[in-house]
Amino acid sequence: MARDDWFRHTDWNAEIEAAFFEKLRRARDKKQYLRIQASTIACRIPEVALRLLDEYFALGDHFDQAQAHADRASAYLALGDIEHAIAALEAALAREEKYPGLLTYAYLDLPFLIASHRIEPRYKQALELLQRHKARLTFPVDHFRWHAAYALILSAQAQPASAQEHARLALAAAAKDHSGFRYHSSVGLVGTKYEDIRQQLIGRCRLTRRGSRRRDGVAVFSDC
Repeated sequence: MARDDWFRHTDWNAEIEAAFFEKLRRARDKKQYLRIQASTIACRIPEVALRLLDEYFALGDHFDQAQAHADRASAYLALGDIEHAIAALEAALAREEKYPGLLTYAYLDLPFLIASHRIEPRYKQALELLQRHKARLTFPVDHFRWHAAYALILSAQAQPASAQEHARLALAAAAKDHSGFRYHSSVGLVGTKYEDIRQQLIGRCRLTRRGSRRRDGVAVFSDC
């Protein structure tokens, strides 16, 4: 077993749990190991992840607490608990306000969640977050989610022209096959993810062979 395998299990059972807590008992930085293990299984085994995160928070303050809240949100989303996922993301953002040294993707996860689940009472909050943190966008997937959230919300608010423009930009970001970084060309690409969202965006931005052209290697749709 590699030195860090004991707190990065992708599966979970009674034997793994016993071994994990035995290692944890002897570890100095218990909080970090609890959070990393919880993060590793948050989407696949959310109930266990939430239990580990409860233990993490019970140990008191820690430098990566914002990420722990974000990991909690991932687990709640896996369970379909949107309300608690939103609360966890808001907690992550609140933590970042006090301790901006360690930032998460909560600034993007929350508005994307609000937009994709059509939570209308929170549209204003989502748009404010998107605008406030626009400068943090880095990878194509970041730009995709940012513009996709805008497109979905503006479409719901009966602003078709603006929604179409954001849909076009989101789809252009999704089409990229290079991150823009010389040594990490495949990092942060949309790839095959978010297919359902892309289909919704295509519905707001009609793609036709005749109306399309290419610019800088990215498909651009003139009839959008």
